[in-house]
Amino acid sequence: MAGPQPPQWLVSEVHQRLVLFLNHVLMQEKEAMERLVRQKGRVARVQWRGYSMALQITPAGLFNVAPEGAQPDLLLEVTETSPLALAQVALRGDKPSIRIEGDVQLAADINWLVDHVEWDVEEDLARIIGDAPAHTVAKVARSAAQALRQFVGARMAGKPDADAPAPEAARAAAPASAPVGSPVVSLPGFENDKP
Repeated sequence: MAGPQPPQWLVSEVHQRLVLFLNHVLMQEKEAMERLVRQKGRVARVQWRGYSMALQITPAGLFNVAPEGAQPDLLLEVTETSPLALAQVALRGDKPSIRIEGDVQLAADINWLVDHVEWDVEEDLARIIGDAPAHTVAKVARSAAQALRQFVGARMAGKPDADAPAPEAARAAAPASAPVGSPVVSLPGFENDKP
């Protein structure tokens, strides 16, 4: 893969921030940390195209950026090279195709994490803004994500969404200021404000 590469300091900073996020999520799941404790010191490398990140499991059952040149016990290579196709997979909520090489038990534990550990955004928001506002924000975000998935899925498939209104109905529902043919996405539970 030729082309511009980000500076190493930026890559390092992104890796550190990603580790902080992963550990924040893991600390909310005691069983996840217990599984990782059994793998302490092991290194898993995730690779996509020319980019890679190696994570070492700590004695506490968390992640740390692996030392430079550390040999991975497990290599997870995302085989889909197209960023657009990878985004489609993510929007559908599917797992991307991955080539796995290395330690079977470490692979099984990482797969368990992927399948069972979820970030509870609503809980984190509730600590900052309170339960009711956090619930409302999470509901809006879920609705927006669903609408985005439907919109992108329909456009990528080249056919209208089965749940989307017919073009005439969409034009009728569009605000007068919207250009004809502009996509209109309504979020469930929210009505268009009428002047």
